[in-house]
Amino acid sequence: MKLYTISEFAEKLGVSVSTLRAWDKEGKLVALRTPTNKRRYTEEMLYRALGIKNRQEPKKIVLYARVSSAGRKPDLENQLKYLKDFAAGKGLTVDEILADVGSALNYKRKNFLKLCGMVTRGEVKTVIVAHKDRLVRFGFEFFEDLFAKFGCEILVVNKAEDMSPARELTEDLISIVQHFAAGLYGQRTYKARKLTRTVREALKDAADSKTEEPAAEQ
Repeated sequence: MKLYTISEFAEKLGVSVSTLRAWDKEGKLVALRTPTNKRRYTEEMLYRALGIKNRQEPKKIVLYARVSSAGRKPDLENQLKYLKDFAAGKGLTVDEILADVGSALNYKRKNFLKLCGMVTRGEVKTVIVAHKDRLVRFGFEFFEDLFAKFGCEILVVNKAEDMSPARELTEDLISIVQHFAAGLYGQRTYKARKLTRTVREALKDAADSKTEEPAAEQ
């Protein structure tokens, strides 16, 4: 989220810094404060101050899907069909469909950035994803809270509530290994696949050995 200093914000508005300080004290336009008590302003504050804020309620329902690589494009089609069927079953009219091919650890995905822009402009009411990790692998709660501030709900079709914390951590670790292995060796190389497979097997062995540990004597 873009934050402006008081001098930057004053220039954008065409008013003096002292005017902004006065508005802050009077409660007309209350600034955010940094830990060092510096004033900061958001783009939303800018739109409000300029009187051009879009006052319509967020209205779009957007489907967002993602797969990690081009080789998984058939899965992308299945994912989109699944989301469309879900929306239709709920009686929801889909206004836009966005999809990306790329890692969940890549926050510069073209349509992910487009989605974030739409949300922060107040254009989206609901984003529907199949799983949390289709949007992002880490920091989902951050984006969920951020989107909510702009009146947008993230609807996760499969919440995977039956996934244990250990299983979830395992999947996260494997995702990190895949990401860095692809960067080191290339997405499709034998070394990348071997490293990922080795880590996956090691985690499985660790989980199995933990399960087989005898209970401690009382």
